[in-house]
Formats: sequence, C-alpha cells, structure tokens
Amino acid sequence: MENEKNDSKQVKTSKQVTKVVNNSAIYGLAVIGALVYYLQHATSFTDGIIGIGKAVFWPAVVIYKVLEMLKL
Repeated sequence: MENEKNDSKQVKTSKQVTKVVNNSAIYGLAVIGALVYYLQHATSFTDGIIGIGKAVFWPAVVIYKVLEMLKL
C-alpha cells in the first residue's frame, strides 16, 4: 500500500525503483555508544564535556579519513 510508512523512502526513476535508506539511526547508535565510552572514561567534569564533543564529531572525522585514504 502506498500509505504505509516505512523506514526507507522509495525514489522512482524511469523503470527502476531505488530504495534510499535513512542512516540516522546508525549514526545515533554510534553517538550513544561513543557517549557511553567517553563518559565512563572521564575522570573530571572537563573530560566529560570534551567527551560529549568527541562523541558528536568523531563519525564525521572517520568518514573524512576513509574518503581521504580512498582518494575520493
């Protein structure tokens, strides 16, 4: 049925249907996991604040380094 809500969107092109998957759930789980890791290893309030920043931005740095390594 067309009215059902799915986790993925369908993009129709000429005779082909392509599914576009939303990766924000994967990113969210990665951020939560990183938050747990950094906050467990924090020895002070400042380390905890820095850990929150690292948990939010580390996925972007990883993707940048992978693309840099692949020269894309």
